[in-house]
Amino acid sequence: MSDFRSSRLSLTPPDEVPVQQNIASRLTLWAKRLPGAIAIAEPDGPPRADASRSYRLTTFEQLDRQSDAIARGLLDWGIRPGMRLVMLVPFGSRFIELTFALLKAGVSVVLIDPGMGRKHLIRCLAQSEPDGFVGIPKAQAVRALLRHRFPNARWNVTVGRRFGWGGLTLDQITRLGEQAGNSPLPTVRGLDPAAVIFTTGSTGPPKGVAYTHSTFQAQVDLIRDRYDIHAGTRDLACFPLFGLFDNVMGVTTIIPDMDPTRPADVNPQRLHEAVCQWEIDQAFGSPALWYRVVNWCQATGKRFPTLRRILSAGAPVPAETLRLLRQFVHPDADILTPYGATEALPLASIESREVISETGHAAAKGRGVCVGTRFDAIRWKVIAIADGPLETIEAIHELPRGKIGELMVSGPVVTQKYVVREDQNAIHKVVDGGTIWHRMGDVGYLDDQDRFWFCGRKNQRVVQGNKTWFTVPCEAVFNAHPTVYRSALVGSGPAGGQTPVVLVEPHAELRPKSAADRASLINELRDLAIRNPLTRRIEDIRIYPKRLPVDIRHNSKIFREQLAAEIATD
Repeated sequence: MSDFRSSRLSLTPPDEVPVQQNIASRLTLWAKRLPGAIAIAEPDGPPRADASRSYRLTTFEQLDRQSDAIARGLLDWGIRPGMRLVMLVPFGSRFIELTFALLKAGVSVVLIDPGMGRKHLIRCLAQSEPDGFVGIPKAQAVRALLRHRFPNARWNVTVGRRFGWGGLTLDQITRLGEQAGNSPLPTVRGLDPAAVIFTTGSTGPPKGVAYTHSTFQAQVDLIRDRYDIHAGTRDLACFPLFGLFDNVMGVTTIIPDMDPTRPADVNPQRLHEAVCQWEIDQAFGSPALWYRVVNWCQATGKRFPTLRRILSAGAPVPAETLRLLRQFVHPDADILTPYGATEALPLASIESREVISETGHAAAKGRGVCVGTRFDAIRWKVIAIADGPLETIEAIHELPRGKIGELMVSGPVVTQKYVVREDQNAIHKVVDGGTIWHRMGDVGYLDDQDRFWFCGRKNQRVVQGNKTWFTVPCEAVFNAHPTVYRSALVGSGPAGGQTPVVLVEPHAELRPKSAADRASLINELRDLAIRNPLTRRIEDIRIYPKRLPVDIRHNSKIFREQLAAEIATD
């Protein structure tokens, strides 16, 4: 317990943070400053009768030393800076350790959601043209069976027992690194490649985004400064990619007992046990996760009194969910919803009090969802919607405040290119001298306080002649009905001549059971639609027979393209 208490020191970031160097060098700085503090705590065995459990602990010094050894082992084996290695290891202490090791070796880490489905997964892995795989035996077995799809994948590390597919095990790599002593690690600069991170594919084929070490450095600085995150914070890392930021900010990562690919199915009891045992003060989770937590708290009367900073991203969080969540956490807690995308994160943020007292009311009336104000160093414009390329800044038409258009952004966290699906660079990137702007694919408007109001995805708008319906404002009208959990606006018919269709998912416990009940609900929703100018012309409203399909990363973004394809075959 002494190590745990020492990790609660309130420390400012090291003055010597090397902004233009390897992002992993920040771990080394914290290892020197907090060698015995706990960097990672991971569940080790089931809960005891009193709901406590054992944890495997890794200190900052151990994490830095172990990742150094793996990095040296990879280099001694023959890995070279600039190579791409796919990471297929479940989130946990080993995943974090390996990520830092690969970054220290100068490798570009390919990170991908394994839950995106076999078809997308294999295609994305093949298109990334990896030099090798770092994966558990199951992943290596699949790679070996499909080796013709990965002709350059010669450097393969098995995390666990290796069978007949070649390469080395992680234990062998680690021993090589330990034998290499303190041999120097390669010099890595800010603009060198650090990772290829894939988009979820929720609004089109997944794309591989190129991250540099400078991108990660800027993300850490913006997140730390805006949210006032200090060393000694204990973070319940319910979203793996955010968990990677913890240890470069001197923060302890508590690995939750959950499947990170299925946040909507989390067991809140397990989260509660961890928060109580570790006195956790920060947690990051998707809106679907917090919705489930709120329902559990209402049913059990349990609270999370030590949580003082809660973050949620991946989709808009309803004001009602935020209001209810505030009842079950520390009274002074900040509940924050950062906004961004894989290509540009973070961009903006808003706190729950502002949503509850102001913007949530406007959102429920169909004004869109306010995502807040910009992070420092971010620039943004709302421009006239265009579906084709805009090669240079001269081709855009910037809109005045209050007018709905598509959002474009620039700044140090805005990635410069796709390296998988490079054809998409022409669609999403705009050249402005030496600056690259990214077209987010989101539509919305800026208000007189320079806040962005999100109205949906550009390619999900429904167009019928000169009339356009945007998803988020329209869906809010239907979501206001107490029976409705969520809804999805999709278009039926050819582009430019679509008929708007709204598919409704009721709350599970309120789902109508008879044809008469379904008809009654639809009539009530039509009455709601008629009263609002945004939805007055929407007549086709249907009760969806199951859960609406959602993305695999956050379980929150609705797959409207899939729904549109379904109704086209009805």
